[in-house]
Amino acid sequence: MLKQNRAFMLFVKTFSIAAAVMLLAGGIGWLAVNNAVRPPDIPVIAAGGAVFDVGDDEGYDVDGELDDELLPPQLAQFEERKPMFFTFLIFGLTEGLNANTIMVAAYDAEAQQGYIISIPRDTLVDVQRNSRKIVSAYPVGRLHGGGHEGGVERMKYEVSTLIGFRPDFYVRVDYEAFIRMVDAVGGVEIYIPFRMYYHDPFQDLRIDLQAGLQTLDGEDALRFARYRTGTPGISPTISDYQRIEHQQQVLAAVASQLLTPASILQIPEFVGIFNDHVYSDLAMGELLWFANQAINIGGTEALHTYTLPMLGTSGAPYWYELADEEGILELINRTINPLVRDITAEDLRIVQ
Repeated sequence: MLKQNRAFMLFVKTFSIAAAVMLLAGGIGWLAVNNAVRPPDIPVIAAGGAVFDVGDDEGYDVDGELDDELLPPQLAQFEERKPMFFTFLIFGLTEGLNANTIMVAAYDAEAQQGYIISIPRDTLVDVQRNSRKIVSAYPVGRLHGGGHEGGVERMKYEVSTLIGFRPDFYVRVDYEAFIRMVDAVGGVEIYIPFRMYYHDPFQDLRIDLQAGLQTLDGEDALRFARYRTGTPGISPTISDYQRIEHQQQVLAAVASQLLTPASILQIPEFVGIFNDHVYSDLAMGELLWFANQAINIGGTEALHTYTLPMLGTSGAPYWYELADEEGILELINRTINPLVRDITAEDLRIVQ
């Protein structure tokens, strides 16, 4: 029986928290730290990538450095980029350290548009380990000596093989942040298409949501986002793509609640949630800058969500999701490509 993913909602609070914290910041006298509120510098990746002591795992040489031949071409040197264009890896972990929620986001400050692309967790990647699903990237990098930093670097590398470039920054969240964020904004209004019932005593998980439009608190919003397997005779089982749609639905609802004047009153709570449950290589002043941008561009109307195109599944026994190279190139170049040139098939490492 398929497991539910309690980390799947993590990504929501990522932008939510950031957006909220920043928008509030601008509205309640954070002018004293204006000199620290600025866009981040884009990291430049030299040949060989970043170095971590991650051991002799596939994708790394014996010194713990990412192998050059495994890097998409533009990762081995600095290329001309679009001005004021930022990219992010956003992921959430289960208790087993699998990254069950994986997203790549981009913000084009000149066009004032934001994009989020969800990557199915079972996507097949070009690696040699037993589990070739991208969901395993973080624990592999972490296990082989790199710790959290190695896990993040491995995630960025494997994501880059699917999208053709290495995300600039990362945000890692845990599910508790989502629950607290939804409760802080007074819940979210969600349309539930059918009764969602599932009970798994081994996971201490019980989902029982009635169909229809209703306001969900943090716990129920998380259950809605986690739902995949239904109890036969009561509720249907849905695909991972449908679950991603549900997650994006909740993401939009949370972001809409955060980008309102009333959210200013919750700034102390938002800051506490961020400090307790979100990990990132972005400084608070940089996050504040992105949040202020979100306010200025008119909230969620300028945020566009997608799912990485797939051809279908490999079937038994592994059930890999097979990436659609042609569809990916069209989507990436239309949305999150940070380079002045198009990403091409030569930049990807897609396998079937």
